[in-house]
Amino acid sequence: MILHWEKNRIKQTPNNLKVLSLSTAEQGCSLAIIDGTNLVCEEYWLSRQTHSRRIIHMIEHMMAHRANLSMDEMDAFVVAKGPGSFTGLRIGISVIKGLAYGLGKPAIGVSSLDGIAFQYAYSSIPVCVMMDARRDEVYSAVYTFDNGRLVSKSREKVVSPDCALENGIGHVLYAGSGSVVYKDIIEQKADAPVFGNHLLSFVSAKALVQALSVENDILKSSSDLLVPSYIRKSDAELQLDQKLDQK
Repeated sequence: MILHWEKNRIKQTPNNLKVLSLSTAEQGCSLAIIDGTNLVCEEYWLSRQTHSRRIIHMIEHMMAHRANLSMDEMDAFVVAKGPGSFTGLRIGISVIKGLAYGLGKPAIGVSSLDGIAFQYAYSSIPVCVMMDARRDEVYSAVYTFDNGRLVSKSREKVVSPDCALENGIGHVLYAGSGSVVYKDIIEQKADAPVFGNHLLSFVSAKALVQALSVENDILKSSSDLLVPSYIRKSDAELQLDQKLDQK
């Protein structure tokens, strides 16, 4: 589907759009509806059920009973593109791309790590996001903010908790599920660490929208370009590599 827009239209940024945002990057599912700079409603659900069994119901219920909006009133859709659970990311991205395509609206992928970091956008010290990646590893990046504005961000990578700590030199705030799982290691090896609120350790759907640069015209985004960002290889790929190494 090809969308055509008037050349002289007002530049569309997250500050003047109705946006539905979703994260299924981890076990919990975060869903939010944003109207310009206002949070209309937000929901977080932690369950052992697979995301595919609850996402559509969550969206339909929020739209009809909490936001009192119809789906065609949405201007854009945002989703956590990774890193995170391979299956969870595929489910979330598929749902958002399906909604966007069906309504002829743009779909934008945002880093899952951004969805954690931007909950601390007013931190006066660097924010080291550590998202649990299993296998004694974390997905990590270090952010520096200035009064809500992103100043710098290190390269996203999957490393051991010890290696992630090497990026956080000095007084650092540690956030994300990895900072909860590996809190003991951080306390032992980091220099006077500060920990984010345990209740903010998940990838926040509203923070994904906050992370979108206001300089970008997000209506130019194409859902065809939205793909998961896994960072590391899947179990099947790792097993294949091991077999090839043994030959």
